[in-house]
Amino acid sequence: QHYYITNNLRMLRQSLRKLSRPVLTRGLANEATFDLPECKLHRFDITLPTTVTLTRDDAFKYYKDMTMIRRMETSANALYKSKEIRGFLHLYSGQEAVCVGMEAAITPDDSIITAYRDHGWAYTRGVEPRAILAELTGRSGGCSKGKGGSMHMYTDTLFGGNGIVGAQVPIGAGIAFAHSYKENGKVCISLYGDGAANQGQIFEAFNLAALFKSPCMFTCENNHYGMGTSDVRAAANPHYYTRGDAVPGIKMDGMNVLAVREFTKAATDWMRAGNGPVVAEVETYRYYGHSMSDPGTSYRTRDEVQEVRKTKDPITQLKSFMLEGELATAAELKEIEAECRQVVDEGVEYSRSSPELEVHEMYNTIYQGMDGVRVRGADALTYGIHSP
Repeated sequence: QHYYITNNLRMLRQSLRKLSRPVLTRGLANEATFDLPECKLHRFDITLPTTVTLTRDDAFKYYKDMTMIRRMETSANALYKSKEIRGFLHLYSGQEAVCVGMEAAITPDDSIITAYRDHGWAYTRGVEPRAILAELTGRSGGCSKGKGGSMHMYTDTLFGGNGIVGAQVPIGAGIAFAHSYKENGKVCISLYGDGAANQGQIFEAFNLAALFKSPCMFTCENNHYGMGTSDVRAAANPHYYTRGDAVPGIKMDGMNVLAVREFTKAATDWMRAGNGPVVAEVETYRYYGHSMSDPGTSYRTRDEVQEVRKTKDPITQLKSFMLEGELATAAELKEIEAECRQVVDEGVEYSRSSPELEVHEMYNTIYQGMDGVRVRGADALTYGIHSP
């Protein structure tokens, strides 16, 4: 009897959930509601949502964006191994929900500055996959004309891609100060990894931003390994969201794109109200090593990586939400995956066929207002003329 009562209640709840959704003519829902995972706070007097409503359109966008980034990084991995990409290469696979979720919470006019794991951020800020891949191969069709490579990608509101560990954090504080000084209502998200979190300049940036009430979300992308050292071995206090002292902190699940979106929205809304900075910790995971020179297996087991892929992968999680919430069919998701594969494959070919940088370009893009100025070369006998 207990079984039949329980089973009937479950069927009733399922029916009510279906009835509560606006339904399209094809039988799919326009939106669905999901519970949010736990979020931890530090000295932060803020009310956070416990559920989230996901529309069909948003779900398709997030799925496409994360799939595009994953496919792009997989292709970059192959290009590096075939020696078509040289130098440093830090891949974002596994961390896609961070950039996609945060972009969904802010506006295109807000500012982003990050470290050298920046390909996903370049994409969400509007750079096409072909321009990102061409930048990786050092071609003129790259988003920085092939001059920046993996670590230095920019847009008008993406201030890098920065190669010096932690150095972008105080710059982010300065960008946020500029927003408050101009009273333009914008915020800055300044990202760094757990490996950079113990640097003194980061705490100085926290302090200055708090004094000036600058709207900066200092965001630690905690993927648990700073190069080959785990966070618990590197930090006496690995609870990074608490390390702003008087600055409020928030910790969120960085493998859940909906949690990242909702909690980032709550934090940035609080900052826009003139309350000052926030220290955020986004718990995530990288599937590859720190860079391509790191196999990523000497300090963690293959089983650990596979377990995260199996149980916490951000793309798989969103796919489950969409299917369980009747926001999409499996066939529709396969179409998105095929589209992403085609775009990235075309981008790979472009990264191979785009011309290499001409020599005269080495003297350009130094400072504004330098057109026509003579620029010294590698020795006193060579020079070039700065041109647009």
